[in-house]
Amino acid sequence: MTVLSDTEILKHLNNGEVKLEPFEPSCLNPAGYDLRCSKTVILKPKHYELVATLETVELGLNITAYLHIRSSLAREGVIGSFAVVDPGFRGQLTLNLHNVSEKEITLEKGERIVQIAFHNLGSVAQKGYSGSYQNSKGIVSSKRNKQ
Repeated sequence: MTVLSDTEILKHLNNGEVKLEPFEPSCLNPAGYDLRCSKTVILKPKHYELVATLETVELGLNITAYLHIRSSLAREGVIGSFAVVDPGFRGQLTLNLHNVSEKEITLEKGERIVQIAFHNLGSVAQKGYSGSYQNSKGIVSSKRNKQ
């Protein structure tokens, strides 16, 4: 799998293989796109919060994505636990952000919080994501035991 460059991300946005709504050109990076916080969140010391991305993400069947915390937040003590974004997924992403520092950290609505890095699959997936988080809107809690 190769990481898509900014040029390739724009190409995939134009052909509909990747969708980011709302798209903000200033969030595009050389090897990814910065997703933003959907609302203001206060991360208390030694606690975690579920946070939704402002953007809705949609991936075609030949693209997967990985999330990485922005380094400026990591330097303040914010770490994240993220899942792979599977081919065929569409919806807002719910992120688990943990404040391991001793101070309260505020994330403002619209602030860039994670970078999404897109990867081409070696071949097109036979089927797309169809799990319980498809079409997610806002913060979605675990559906692990709620079948």
